[in-house]
Amino acid sequence: MSTPISETEARYALSSIERHRQQVLAEINVPAWYWLALAGGWVVLGVLADYGPAWAVIAGTVLFGAAHSTVAPRVLSGRRGSTHLSIHGDLVSRRIPFLVIGFLIVMTVATVGFALLLNADGARHPAALAGGVVALLVLSGGPTLMGWVRRRAERQEA
Repeated sequence: MSTPISETEARYALSSIERHRQQVLAEINVPAWYWLALAGGWVVLGVLADYGPAWAVIAGTVLFGAAHSTVAPRVLSGRRGSTHLSIHGDLVSRRIPFLVIGFLIVMTVATVGFALLLNADGARHPAALAGGVVALLVLSGGPTLMGWVRRRAERQEA
């Protein structure tokens, strides 16, 4: 036979459940090291494009792409934003990888466009400058994108 609970105990239990639900939803993320690695790779590729021989630019681009394609399937799910918790797939949008890859495509186009503008303006190292600027955009835009995904998940769960 179950023991009846008071209204206060029920409210406390429900608020505890809601608090834990919010904590789980807050874990929807791509790890911070992913954005740092991406930004670092962006800078390295920009510097290579300005200072390195053509073979180094090609090799760097291929290595960067290979490293990303190895890491991306695991981290772009949004389910492993930290080492504390792996979120069940039903809570996380399946569109996160598409959103992140779309963001990266936009950043790639921005890098090329910005480098071309800098080159046309006579800048000495347009690719390195463009890579640095876009790396900063990746560092700020990636977490902002994931914040938007978390807020959307919270609205859908409510």
